[in-house]
Amino acid sequence: MQSPSAFHKTNFFQGFVDSIPVWLGFIPVALVLGAQAATKGLEGATVSLMTGLNFAGGSEFTAINLWTSPPHILLIVAMSCLVNSRHLMMGAAIVPYLNHQPKRKVLPTLFFMCDESWAMALNHAERTPTRKISLTYFMGVSIPLYINWVVFTGLGAVIGPVLGDIEQYGFGMAFVAIFLVLLKGMWKGARKSLPWLVSLVTAAITYLLVPGAWYVPAGAVAGILSAAYWSKSA
Repeated sequence: MQSPSAFHKTNFFQGFVDSIPVWLGFIPVALVLGAQAATKGLEGATVSLMTGLNFAGGSEFTAINLWTSPPHILLIVAMSCLVNSRHLMMGAAIVPYLNHQPKRKVLPTLFFMCDESWAMALNHAERTPTRKISLTYFMGVSIPLYINWVVFTGLGAVIGPVLGDIEQYGFGMAFVAIFLVLLKGMWKGARKSLPWLVSLVTAAITYLLVPGAWYVPAGAVAGILSAAYWSKSA
């Protein structure tokens, strides 16, 4: 029988291996964010500090887009909280997969939760007999993603002024590619994908009609409500 320490090491290593394609995809997105931050006068160390303290790409792009000199701190904080509100829904979704773990371990670990680590941990739990999220697997996924993001956003701020408009190289498409791969891994048939469609349409309409980042919580709430409705009618 495998010892507990060997089991944890195996789980951590499996998480690390599974994260490799994702953190490779992180690199161009991180460089774009760093380069955008450089155009607002932020230095590499400052950008890495920001991305290290707020590990959530969407809200970081929002913060940089809203950045002025001097910055409107309250506006940036409010919009960042709005964009990050999706984490409330994501956290609620994984509660059944973590209720075997003490909160003193779970809460610090969830600091590293991002869209990608959440999706990968959830998908891994669905494929295990226990249907539980292993915190060692989660950290095996999350730590490489975190380090990669912090390092390459800072590097993007350094090399951005040298390369010019870094978005001209098409790096922004990496973000879309990552999410398409994650969605493919979570695909469970056309019927169960209907809440995704509702969420997408709601977010798109809100984006076109309502200023700001309200499309993020609007899409999340619409997806959750539609999923609840169809689960009851099934």
